[in-house]
Amino acid sequence: MTEDFLQLLGYLAGYSLMAIGGVNVILAELHRLVVATQGWMTAADFATLFALAQASPGPNTLFVSLIGWHMAGIPGGVIATVVFTLPPVIVATLAARLWNAWGERRWFRTLQMGLAPLTIGLMVASAWLLINTAAVSWVSYAITFAAATAALATRAPPVLILAVAAVIGVLGLV
Repeated sequence: MTEDFLQLLGYLAGYSLMAIGGVNVILAELHRLVVATQGWMTAADFATLFALAQASPGPNTLFVSLIGWHMAGIPGGVIATVVFTLPPVIVATLAARLWNAWGERRWFRTLQMGLAPLTIGLMVASAWLLINTAAVSWVSYAITFAAATAALATRAPPVLILAVAAVIGVLGLV
């Protein structure tokens, strides 16, 4: 394993503890690390792997697997997945035990309510980063807005929304 990959694993272990609500919450920080700071992949590669992870069935942590795969092949994908999922599993197990002991205490409920705005803020930052990475013209922004509106206003599967956007791109309208 390369030094870069080992460094990535160290970051992923820490990031996993901030990913309350899924990998989308830390997307901006992942982008900053792997694209802007370390240069382990291009912004286009990052956006492509994210789109692939979102279009695939399964948990959104698949994105971390794809980053590991990009850097170190199939073993890298497996190791990145384990490193990213193991710390939260341990924390969740401990939290469940603490919830049973402290769930009715006021300070514990306050802490729980404070995590919701934090998660929402991190997700908005991630969405903004992806929009600015993928949108290259006013048409791109319009397609992004239409896709977001369709996702929020309908029960259309995300894959269908992505497919429509892909067809628009293939037709050269972007």
